[in-house]
Amino acid sequence: MNTGNLFFAIAMACGAPAALVAQDEARTQTVRFAAGTSGTTITDRITGYESVLYTLSAEAGQRMQVRLEPSNLATYFNVYAPGKGPGDEAIANAGTMGEMVPDLNQFDGVLPASGTYTISVYMMRSAARREEVSEYKLSISIEGATEDVVRNDYADGLQGGPDFYRVATSGGGVLNLRAAPSGGAAVVTVLNNGQNVRNLGCRMEEARRWCRVATLADPGVEGWAAGDYLVEGSDDPAAGTSGAAAQATDMPDAAAQACLTAVTEETGNADVVLLSSTFSEAGTEVIVGVGPGQAPWQCIAYRDGSTTRPMSLTDEGSL
Repeated sequence: MNTGNLFFAIAMACGAPAALVAQDEARTQTVRFAAGTSGTTITDRITGYESVLYTLSAEAGQRMQVRLEPSNLATYFNVYAPGKGPGDEAIANAGTMGEMVPDLNQFDGVLPASGTYTISVYMMRSAARREEVSEYKLSISIEGATEDVVRNDYADGLQGGPDFYRVATSGGGVLNLRAAPSGGAAVVTVLNNGQNVRNLGCRMEEARRWCRVATLADPGVEGWAAGDYLVEGSDDPAAGTSGAAAQATDMPDAAAQACLTAVTEETGNADVVLLSSTFSEAGTEVIVGVGPGQAPWQCIAYRDGSTTRPMSLTDEGSL
């Protein structure tokens, strides 16, 4: 540990005034892990009084590890429990070594509650007032299997919540219903914007909330949907399922599935939805929406299961 960091740790342990910490201009960024992984590394920067609030979801009993590698040694982070943030008491201050901080700018702890955690990265006020810049890498991992029953559910509707959800996607697009709570799981079907589904319980995987739901048709289809796009709904089975949009609830065919997989791999983004599929003898043209804005990507799928390399149809396709 270098001398500057050691001095700061001693100062904090002795009750250094809160004015040392600068977290006045905050922006928020949602953290997502790639499908099938348990962690990610973020490269970012802050200037002066700017701070970044990274939010991610996990369950009680899981182990979260965080490591910050800043270019400016006056940069630290706090970890906040669900429902807490800057101004509240933190679970840990990465500038003060302790039970869950084995070294400065490292966090290693078993999480006490289920819900959305916040990691706040900031610079000390002495550096912030000089408008100093800090470029950094923030590595986050969450390990440990979720238990059969959610423990210490912190008002996130993991075990309870409404009886019915309604799909609420940006731009009125469709929502993938997957075979498992993972962005890499097979797409069982797609749900229309405004469609109601029955809530069968939610869990945290890949740093986000996934909900097991069932469509209200008879017979219904069960699967897992990203909780970001679900709001409280009703038992009306007709909502969101009339008109031309109802065609979107058909099972994606082999060509569509192949392109959905190819676009996910190309972009590294598991938030992909089928927008359209046009068959021809030469190959099936599939248009896939990527990310919250459903930026369009094009893919051609062939009878043997192969595809062309996906191509973005806008400059935002990788978002």
